[in-house]
Amino acid sequence: MKRILKTYPLTLLVLAAIVFLSLFNPPQTGIDNVTNIDKIAHLCMYGGLELVIWTEYLRHHSELDYRKLILLAILAPILFSGAMELAQMYLTDNRSGEWSDFAANSCGVVTGAVIGFLVLKRIVRKR
Repeated sequence: MKRILKTYPLTLLVLAAIVFLSLFNPPQTGIDNVTNIDKIAHLCMYGGLELVIWTEYLRHHSELDYRKLILLAILAPILFSGAMELAQMYLTDNRSGEWSDFAANSCGVVTGAVIGFLVLKRIVRKR
C-alpha cells in the first residue's frame, strides 16, 4: 500500500476528486444550458485520470507490462466510473446514474490510454 501511495500519488488525488465531484450537489450555473456539457466534463475527467495514470506509470517503470496496463490503467478506471454512476443513482438524492455518462467516462479512458501510449510514452522515455 505504501508503494502505491509513493508511486501513484496524483492518481489517488484525481480519484478522490472524481469521487467528490461525482457525489456532491453542484451549483446551478449558466454553463448548464450548453448541450451535453456534462458529457464533455465526464470525458475530460476520465481522460485526465488516464493521462495521470500513464504519466505516473511511465515515470516508475522501465518496461511496459501490457497485461497490467490493460487491467489497471484501462479496465479498472472504466469499472470505477461504473461504480461512480451506481453511487450517484443509489447513494444520492440530487444526482442520477446514466448510461450515457458511463459511455462518456469510458470514451475518456480509451482516449487517455491512446494518448498515453502514443504520446506520453515518447515524452517520458526521452527524459
